[in-house]
This record gives sequence, C-alpha cells and structure tokens, in this order.
Amino acid sequence: MRHAKGPLLTVDVGERTATETTIDELLETYVGGRAAATALAHERIPFDADPFGPENRAYLSTGPLQQSQMSFTGRMNMTGLSPLTDGLVSTNAGGYLSRNFVGTGISVLELVGESDELLAVHVREDGVTFEEMPDLEGATVPETSDYVQAQHDLGPEHCIAIGPAGENRVRFASVMTFDSRAFGRGGLGAVLGAKNVKCVTFEGDAAPPIEIPDPPEMDVHREAAQSDDLMRRQGTTGGTEFINDNFSLPTRYFREYEFEHAADIGGDAVEEKKYKKGACSACAYACKLPTRDEEAGVETEGPEFETVYSFGSCQGVGDIVEVMKANELCDTLGMDTISAGVTVAAYLDSEDEFGNAALAQEVTEKIAYREGIGDRLAEGVDRCHDDLGVDNYTVKGMEFAAHDGRVLHGQGLSYAVANRGGDHMYAGLLSLEYSGELDPEGTLGKAETLVEEENASAFRDTGIVCAFGSDYVTDERLEMLFDADYDDLMAVGAATVRLERHFNNQRGFDRGDDRLPYEIPDLADAIEEYYAARGWDDGIVPEGTVEASVPSAD
Repeated sequence: MRHAKGPLLTVDVGERTATETTIDELLETYVGGRAAATALAHERIPFDADPFGPENRAYLSTGPLQQSQMSFTGRMNMTGLSPLTDGLVSTNAGGYLSRNFVGTGISVLELVGESDELLAVHVREDGVTFEEMPDLEGATVPETSDYVQAQHDLGPEHCIAIGPAGENRVRFASVMTFDSRAFGRGGLGAVLGAKNVKCVTFEGDAAPPIEIPDPPEMDVHREAAQSDDLMRRQGTTGGTEFINDNFSLPTRYFREYEFEHAADIGGDAVEEKKYKKGACSACAYACKLPTRDEEAGVETEGPEFETVYSFGSCQGVGDIVEVMKANELCDTLGMDTISAGVTVAAYLDSEDEFGNAALAQEVTEKIAYREGIGDRLAEGVDRCHDDLGVDNYTVKGMEFAAHDGRVLHGQGLSYAVANRGGDHMYAGLLSLEYSGELDPEGTLGKAETLVEEENASAFRDTGIVCAFGSDYVTDERLEMLFDADYDDLMAVGAATVRLERHFNNQRGFDRGDDRLPYEIPDLADAIEEYYAARGWDDGIVPEGTVEASVPSAD
C-alpha cells in the first residue's frame, strides 16, 4: 500500500528540543494523514490528559498524495485532544501548506509540552529553531503572517498560526494557514494557545520520493480543470436555496427550518462578490471564493455554505456583506466559523436580537478576547446554554453544522454516533439524502451505509484527498493511487474510527454520549444497528480489537 514517508518529528516546546523517530512500520499500516496521527495520539496522549495541559499533543500530518501534483490533494490533517468535545478530534485544511510541509522531509509533526514564552517554531529540512516572540502577544493571524514574511521571508503558505482566540483558549479556536484556511473544528487553536505556540513555519526541499501513478494522476487533474460544476463558481454556497426550499436551513438558532432571505446570502449573492478565482495547492478545480465589497471595505475568502448558515440564517442575518464581515473576523481572530456563529446565535436568541449583525460581530470579537459576555461564550454552547436560557444544540459538545438532522434523519444518526460530534464531514449521509439515493425519512436500515461512509471519510482524510474530489477520485482510481484493494483502504478507515472511539471510551465516553438534542424516528434502535455493524458492545470498543503498534512516547 502506498503511504507517506519520512520520520515523526517530536517538538517539545517547553524543553526546546526536537527529536526524530522512524515510523516506517506505522506508515505502512496507517498510510499517513488522519490515520497515522490518530494511531500516534492513541498511543502517546494519556487517556486522562487535560486538553490544555502540557501532556496533550497536537499532530500535523500529511499523506502520500501530497507528493503529487494531482488536483484535490492540497490539504493536511491535524489531530489532538479537543478542548471543545473532550475527546480525540481530527480536522483538515486546504491552502498551500502541504508541499512546504513535506519539503522538510518529515511525515508527521508532534507538538508537546508548554512554553513559558510565546513561541514560533521554525521547521526546516536541516533542523528546528525556536524564536520567542512576546511582541506578537494578541496579534491577529494576518499580523503574525506579516511578521513571518518580514523577518523570515516566508509567506503564509509556509505557516500555521493562531490568533487571539487561540491564545485566550477559546474552546473553538482554529489553527490557520494561508491566513484564510482553517483547521477549524474542535478547538486545536486553543491547544496551541495553551502550549504558547503562536506559529510554526515549514521550509525545505527534502521531500522523500513517492511515485504516484499516472494514470490516474493527470486524468484527475485534467477532468478537474475541464469541469463545469457549479461549485467551481459558487463553492459550497451553490446549494443554499435548494436546501432551504426542499429540506431545512436552520434559522434563528434552530427555531425555524426555512430562512426567508436565503437568496440574499446564497450562491448567486456570493458569486456577485467574487472577484477572482481561488484554489488550493496543485488544484485545477479552483472552488475557493475570494470575495470583496468595496463600499463596505471588506475583502475575505468565502463565506462557504457553513458560514452562510452559522452567521446568516442561524442568526437571522440576511445580508451577504454582513456574513462576509463575520467570516473575515473569524479568520483574522482565528475561530471556527461554525461553532462561533452558532454560539453567537444562541446569545442573540437569549437577547431577542436575531438579525442584529452589528451586535453579532461585536460579540464575536469579544469572544476572541474573552471580554465581558465573550468570556462565557468562548466556552461554547454546551457549557453556556444554561446561563443563556437556550437549548443545547450540540453533540458531544460540538455545535451543529448546517445539515439538519431533524429533516435528514440519516444525517441525524451520523451526528449522534460520530466520535467528533455534530460535524458534517465525519460521514456523508447528507449528500445521499439530499440527492434522494437515501430516503431522508427514517433511521432504520441506514447503519451499514453510515459505517461505509465513515470509513471512506476517514481514509479520505488519511490519503489525503479533498472531499470535493469524490466524483473524480473514484474508488477504482483510489486503488490505483494507493496500490491496494479498496477493501484494504476501507480497513484503514475503520481502524481509524475504532482507535478514536476507544480513546474516547477510555475518557468515559459511552452509549449515553451518542444522542441528539431532538427526537427523530427510531434513533435508539438505529444506534444499536450501528453498534452491531461496528462490532461494539453498547458503544464500547472491545479491548482485543485495538492495536495501534506505534512507538511509545519518551
């Protein structure tokens, strides 16, 4: 099986040490990306670790396809113990970082410990250096990138960074790269903040050789370039009105299912503000959304559909420019737009202020600095809903994505059992239910499909392949790219899900955590079907089925 190459680089930011460990056997088994990082985290993060403690570890990892020039491969994975969910979480981001990362010669970066000074870590092919940077305390993400550019002649494509939200341990703080691409869900920006790591840079020309077969490499690239898919013009916002009219676009903090101003914040509205094409590294699909409004003086990348929902319909805001402002604010301060937007929507609900975009943006900024009400909201909906007097629309502490499980019942089941909580990228039943391949009504009989989708998503994040490339990077092409049978690739995905679940089990997660804040048909029985399909007893992974086989932590 084709896999990533290169050692694990462990950087202890407290001790200011960097150690390389050979992990060839691990990579042969787990390929790279999310699977490799999950196996390392399972072995090396103590099960009783504090997410904000020095014993927590953050992993940045790549897969073998980041050695190619194929479209849909400009992405990386990040894994760690989440301060939002208190379980293991993986998130990935696009942009231009991955080729610079592999240029250092490593396959996985592991950050551990806690610095006593705000720190930049510089990873190069010839070693690691540490730079104390107290003058950047409280700096925004672009300000940090500007510093790295000025002092080290490295652009934002060489850098991951946190903003004030990460420094202030906002539980849904993101790690940013290229200023506008986010390792968004789960709060790993706060993990770096707790370690006092402001940024990490990558530079080198020592990528280990990995031969990617052609075909299908250039076939995928050519088809991506020739596609006339609506997503190339409107990104994920292209389906906003379809979802609103035919399913549900959660509105005014889940009080309503339909937003009367969906057209004003949907795909056409976004496309009107788009002023150039945008892409990720080596990708000809170019589905990103550089947008601006000169009158308002806002320029950003996006918003994508999830932000249109979280800072638009969920808050009762029907002005695309206001959503653009909120999107840019979150990128600049370093916060996940889904969790931030939904948390602010909960606050607007408590104050009867739906539609007040100015207040929403004011509160968003307060969250990043933990000022006033922002200090409470920075804990996320699960921890502050009682104080606000609103319902707790989360699963395992994670705020919901836009795709409404009250209407898409299979997606509701997916949210309930997902190790990551209320995240739409963990498994893709939503697309099957939107398309009619699965009846959106009901949960029974969907467990087997859900398992297949979870495994496929886990392997996608391992390879690493963008989710939007599924029509081009087919199952047959995956077999060619990874030199393995599809069933063997899915076994890697299944092992990843199993390790995540076992880690969470050791932290006390059980059947009681697989639940929803609303009722959908036959959920309890459908969850039992899911456990049976996974071979788990009441949501607990049997001890004899867990094997990580990775080097022990020092």
